[in-house]
Amino acid sequence: MQAAVDAQNSAAMAQVNFIKQVGLKAGTNNSNEVNMVDFSYTHSNGQDSENVTLKVPLLTMLSIPALRIDEMTIDFNCKLNSVETHETTNTLGVTANVNANAWKVKFNVSASYQYKSSDTEQVERTYSMKIHVKVVNDELPAGLDRLLNILEGLIDAQIPATTPSQS
Repeated sequence: MQAAVDAQNSAAMAQVNFIKQVGLKAGTNNSNEVNMVDFSYTHSNGQDSENVTLKVPLLTMLSIPALRIDEMTIDFNCKLNSVETHETTNTLGVTANVNANAWKVKFNVSASYQYKSSDTEQVERTYSMKIHVKVVNDELPAGLDRLLNILEGLIDAQIPATTPSQS
């Protein structure tokens, strides 16, 4: 989410830097002058032709970057598989033998005890994240739109004064 906020901030700063670097000439006394582009062409109306110079603000001819994050979706998937086993085995074994002969008695006893314990724990973790970001070219801010309209009013076609031709 923070990356999206940072990206939006970077896009806004890119717009400011674009206007400063492309649309304005660095002036003196902390003022900026608009970069103008001069076009020269010959305009003819019927028999006469005139040289015309057209001055156009550069910013009005370019697409000003105005990117905006329109939609962001974060899908986070987590899968946990956990297996835990505990096994305890107790075994008690008793064996007895008795043998008797006339006056002798044999008696054998054997005993055994066995204890067995085992623990097993296994955890498997799987994570995945998908981020979908939709970026659109935003409408220009109202102030910038007004500025461009004013700059369009600066478009000036200059027709040099003609002197009457001498016959």
